[in-house]
Amino acid sequence: MEYVLFILININMYIVLAVSLNLIMGYAGLISVSHAAFMGIGAYVTTILMVQFGWSFLLTLPAALLFAAVISAIIAVPSLRVKGDHYIVMSFGIQFILTSLLNNLNITNRAMGFAGIPKPSFFGFAFESNFALLFVSLGFMLVCVLFAARLAHAPFGLILKAIREDENATESLGKNVVFYKVAVFVIGCSLAALTGSFFASIVSFIDPFSFTLDESIFISTLAIIGGSGTIRGSIVGVPLLIAFPEILRFMQVPTTVAGPLRLIFYGLLIILFMRFRPQGIIKEY
Repeated sequence: MEYVLFILININMYIVLAVSLNLIMGYAGLISVSHAAFMGIGAYVTTILMVQFGWSFLLTLPAALLFAAVISAIIAVPSLRVKGDHYIVMSFGIQFILTSLLNNLNITNRAMGFAGIPKPSFFGFAFESNFALLFVSLGFMLVCVLFAARLAHAPFGLILKAIREDENATESLGKNVVFYKVAVFVIGCSLAALTGSFFASIVSFIDPFSFTLDESIFISTLAIIGGSGTIRGSIVGVPLLIAFPEILRFMQVPTTVAGPLRLIFYGLLIILFMRFRPQGIIKEY
């Protein structure tokens, strides 16, 4: 039962990651492969403030959000002025730079990471069991999804779709394209950082290898297969893609085989969806 609860917690976390990346990729049309790095920023800010400075979990959330917003804005202003393949290459660079910093700075404890991170607590009540943590992750997921859905259906979201379809035409209508691209990038990365904060406190252990390029590509897979440009797609797609491969754990498959099989499974899914259903599980309407 504890294992099932942990899977459900993971599903809630990855729904937020997929939804936040979908705002960047699905709505604005920006291919980003650096989402896990910003998740790592939130995880490390929360962990350092809690472990080394004694902050409460609740106080670390706005700090992680603000730090990620500032970093993503600094990165976005120059990088989002390039288009197409050039931006994808820059996105790879962002991922490698941020993970390298997490892996080499003294304040992040380098490759060793942090263990024994305190569990989330609100107003003096600590959530220790997986059952309690499930409700914490569920509440966090619902707030983030409602915020993203509200944003996506507001005029802001419509302008993002216009930028995705024809950036030059949108600019000719008097819209500040760079501003909207930077804004959605900052919002998406900030939500990823908040997810990292909850992830670190729930799992109680982090290291730089939890936020690598492989993880960013996996999050991109969730956003694409669920349905690009639709919030509902991420909600439906993530449980299927997280829960189904876990069947391998009950088939007595060695861990050295199960890991590569999961990667093969996700790779095949991407190929099949790109060939037969490029719009994803749920089509944008």
